[in-house]
Amino acid sequence: MDYENYFETELNKLHREGRYRVFADLERQAGNFPHATCYNSATPKQRVVVWCSNDYLGMGQHQTVLQAMHEAIDRCGAGAGGTRNISGTNHYHVQLEQELAQLHNKEAALLFTSGYVSNWASLCTLAARLPDCVVLSDEMNHASMIEGIRHSRAEKILFAHNDPEDLRRKLATLDPARPKLVAFESVYSMDGDIAPIAELCDAADEAGAMTYLDEVHAVGLYGPQGGGIAERDGVSHRLTVIEGTLAKAFGVAGGYIAASSNLCDYIRSYASGFIFTTALPPSVAAGATASIRHLRQSDDERQQQRQRVAAVRKKLDQAGLPHLENPSHIIPVMVGDASVCKAITDTLLADHGIYVQPINYPTVPVGTERLRITPSPVHSSDDIEHLVSALEAVWQQYNLPKRSTASQPASSAKQAEAAIA
Repeated sequence: MDYENYFETELNKLHREGRYRVFADLERQAGNFPHATCYNSATPKQRVVVWCSNDYLGMGQHQTVLQAMHEAIDRCGAGAGGTRNISGTNHYHVQLEQELAQLHNKEAALLFTSGYVSNWASLCTLAARLPDCVVLSDEMNHASMIEGIRHSRAEKILFAHNDPEDLRRKLATLDPARPKLVAFESVYSMDGDIAPIAELCDAADEAGAMTYLDEVHAVGLYGPQGGGIAERDGVSHRLTVIEGTLAKAFGVAGGYIAASSNLCDYIRSYASGFIFTTALPPSVAAGATASIRHLRQSDDERQQQRQRVAAVRKKLDQAGLPHLENPSHIIPVMVGDASVCKAITDTLLADHGIYVQPINYPTVPVGTERLRITPSPVHSSDDIEHLVSALEAVWQQYNLPKRSTASQPASSAKQAEAAIA
């Protein structure tokens, strides 16, 4: 086989379909977020405003976080020194797990190197090792959840997106004594819709099923202490497992689960994705702990972010630019064509100094390509004016239709799931 020719052919296919991904070569400016320097634009070292970061609250630039990381480097050095079970467990890891357990009002927590790994390893271990387990998965779940469930080789049943009644019907077909795990997210990152957690828990409880909630796009952002949608809705105690990330609103890196002491110890003892990987650097754990502690005490960042989100939505409506209505902080501006979506983002970067990454298949279904805009507390009013003005210009340049708001796209994530099969 001509391997290189095969690789080139497959890459060319992505180019033709407008789905080839180009990473912007950015240098974030400490203390000046959301501004960055772009090195791969037509203008050397172009100054840009970032509008698609998952550092939702700007905590990656917060002085409290940076100071904690500097202090940990001075105390411990750079790396963790190994896997957690051999030589890599540091006191900063222990402190962070205690902080996460308190945040979610759970007995324990367990750290992973990323949110992807925490989902993959935890779901895979639970579904594979519980005897004859069946997983009921929301059809819009993230790729990390899909991969973990698939790798477990357990039976999987999809239920309609955010639909407690469909979940209830499918649970009713199963043996009441059979182990069951219901997996879903709180905030869905591409459409920005929010799960009816209490109703899904009702259906799970009636069938004696465990519940697994992915809160990666909600922790830090919702609830009085930043404990996510489950904390906001007062239902954290009803979830068997709450999974989250340290890389989004908390502004650092890593993932985790929070659950009972026995469940966390079980995952710690059996999950290969935990056992055989090097631990997070102590400085990262220290920064995450500082970020969590700050956001448990301060609501200012959350309030400011909500104000910015509302301001962007209002400006988009006034300009007639199509965006999805949702109750979250995520603003999907709909384009509907992969090649046009990529061209728009290239033009925004080159001509307007605005960086926003195109979101194409398989991240979203074909025909729902979009710009995913994430306003933060540190975007100014001038930044917002500039963004909407630039979007108006590119909408006119590419002759795209305008309307006040866009309807929610149909739940056709099975296309995206098929792409990673």
